[in-house]
Amino acid sequence: MNRIGIDLGGTKIEGVMLSSDNTIIERKRIPTKQDEGYESIIKRIVQLINNIKSLSDKECQIGICTPGALDMETGILKNSNTVCLIGKPIKEDIERELKSSIAIDNDANCFAMAEALLGSGKDYEIVFGVIMGTGVGGGLVLNRKIHHGRLFIAGEWGHQVLYPDGRDCYCNKKGCVEAYLSGPSLEKEWQKNSNESLPLKKIVELYDNHPNDNYIKWKSEFLSNFGIALSNVINIIDPDVVVLGGGLSNIKFLYSEGILSVQKNIFSNKKDTPIVSNKLGDSAGVFGAALLN
Repeated sequence: MNRIGIDLGGTKIEGVMLSSDNTIIERKRIPTKQDEGYESIIKRIVQLINNIKSLSDKECQIGICTPGALDMETGILKNSNTVCLIGKPIKEDIERELKSSIAIDNDANCFAMAEALLGSGKDYEIVFGVIMGTGVGGGLVLNRKIHHGRLFIAGEWGHQVLYPDGRDCYCNKKGCVEAYLSGPSLEKEWQKNSNESLPLKKIVELYDNHPNDNYIKWKSEFLSNFGIALSNVINIIDPDVVVLGGGLSNIKFLYSEGILSVQKNIFSNKKDTPIVSNKLGDSAGVFGAALLN
């Protein structure tokens, strides 16, 4: 049986068909065109699936990676940065059009699944996949299966409280990890300290080799928060490996000074949990979707 994966993004919809041994049979991208609305996106997803499916006579299992989470009680999508999807029964609508069942999960879980089976975590049983980008999220894979938990919030380390009464978070709590370790929060803190408005990548490029006082303070706080937040996850889950993804995973000092900051807070004499970069990059979503079934 073949597997089809669809990664639904804000600007593109990507599809892949994998054989039973995970060889790529077909891969295709089309624009999302979210300005045309929800119904148009559903039609485009279904058309892409049918186009890919037509290339093989074998039965196909279908998985979809969404920018947001499905509410398990109501079946509607929430917390999506593709705004027209919010509050919509996307799984039900796609299944009705396809006349077949699909698997669906959020981008953090799909990332973790792909890295656990095909990427940097493939030699490990317990894989914690970290997303640090526009937001902060994660997914937990146990023995090649996504672990959702009773409340379907397993891996949501971005909304652990790092500082009670700390910064406001969009989730209406205060002091969440996401309010300190997301790209926008780090950029905002840099602007506050330096009066410079720069993208995160540029901040690190300009100042990591030639640090000034503002950068030393900013980086120290960043590393401290990263170390406390990720060590909390390791202390509770004790994964075999942590795989970093999202835009912040490209920051090189996270794999040296960042690891030391995490190790400092681990509740064990042995502190050798591997913290590694991802292998699949932007492809993790579509491969993870294909592997959901």
